[in-house]
Amino acid sequence: MRIRHLPIIEIRNLSFSYAGAQRKSLNNVSIQIERGDFVVITGPSGCGKTTLCRCLNGLVPNFYTGDLSGEVLVCGKSIRKESTGSLSRHVGFVFQNPENQLFSLTVERDVAFGPENLGLVREETRRRMEWALKATGVEELRDRAPYELSGGQQQRVAIASVLAMRPEIIVLDEPTSFLDPKSSQEILQVVARLNKDLGITVFLVEHRLDLATRHSNRVVVMDKGSIVLDGLPEDVYNERAHLIGIGMPKVTVLFRLLRQDGIETSRTPVTVEVGIEELRKILRS
Repeated sequence: MRIRHLPIIEIRNLSFSYAGAQRKSLNNVSIQIERGDFVVITGPSGCGKTTLCRCLNGLVPNFYTGDLSGEVLVCGKSIRKESTGSLSRHVGFVFQNPENQLFSLTVERDVAFGPENLGLVREETRRRMEWALKATGVEELRDRAPYELSGGQQQRVAIASVLAMRPEIIVLDEPTSFLDPKSSQEILQVVARLNKDLGITVFLVEHRLDLATRHSNRVVVMDKGSIVLDGLPEDVYNERAHLIGIGMPKVTVLFRLLRQDGIETSRTPVTVEVGIEELRKILRS
């Protein structure tokens, strides 16, 4: 008998409007995320991406109240029946601005905070802290104060503080929005390594699709509170994503323009490396 593996995230007909709001932030959203997926969520500002993230760890409806309908199951648990604290054992949330997430006097204390609040013994807290510091490459910063760090370093520490909780899912809400391109690339490489090496499911809200797409196996585009496109990156960008107002990878835009000029290609590149391969094929033909 074949065992059916349930999705790690299952959202069914989810709609939500904040208390006092005139319109819905989410409108009949349904999606399934498999364990180990690296999913990029994108779309115009105000399309509901952050609200969707807040549903995954119970901030909606436990902290942000409003009119909620539909169902959200995370690791088989309903967000209606679980507290945010309970869901935090399964879902780690990395905010847009790391300064909102770091508050201790040293990096080491910030990373240890989560395991301590899970009630773990000192030895296990220490093991988790050391592991998270190493996994994110911030071991040498352990005695530094978070406010002394650069934006990229702070974001690494924020990821480490979440990772020390050993979540099965990491939700990142535009983690590169305050960073320069080099720091953004480094942060996304850290996240991609966690996904590949540890099998952590990644739910990443991001506008910098040039950097994010190369690591993802799935892109979801939202608009006006709904999911309008969902699939493999090259399939999504082949459709009408350019009409929705998202910043598609520049190499994808280039090949779209080439096709408009009558130059056919065998695939739609979403990374520079694939784009170079396709250009070489064109030059040889």
